[in-house]
Amino acid sequence: MRPSIKLELAEARHMVAAAIRKSFEIGVPETVCVVDEGGYPLALERMDGARLTGPQIAWNKAFTAAGHKRSTHLFNQAPSGPALPGNEAFGIQWSFEGKFAVFVGGFPIVVDDEVVGGIGLSGGNGEQDTACGVAALQALQELLAPNKHHVLVQADIKM
Repeated sequence: MRPSIKLELAEARHMVAAAIRKSFEIGVPETVCVVDEGGYPLALERMDGARLTGPQIAWNKAFTAAGHKRSTHLFNQAPSGPALPGNEAFGIQWSFEGKFAVFVGGFPIVVDDEVVGGIGLSGGNGEQDTACGVAALQALQELLAPNKHHVLVQADIKM
């Protein structure tokens, strides 16, 4: 057995706050969901004016990123994205009763080389969702740095 790191509510809320700060900065109302390693929500917040569909979409993206240990947009990135037509995982988005998201906006949360959860964003275009997600990962890195933990802060994550 090995010890593991657990994402807790305080860190999840810190990430949501950072994503929302970034969304205000770029002027787009977002929904942000942070899940644990099992894909269950720790924190979910829909900004005023954000789409009503945002909470489910953000959760789906976070669930997929945590469970499959990769940024969700990598499933459809040409030429070898596994969910593209003709590739090995084509149709995977219909798995888990349609909860599997294969488009931009979901990122695994990787601390000390271990996936401890995921973050999903819905409300902007791909570039905006990515900017808010990376801002949240950066905020977690800054929060955990004094404890000598390392958070993977980038858009393209595949473990």
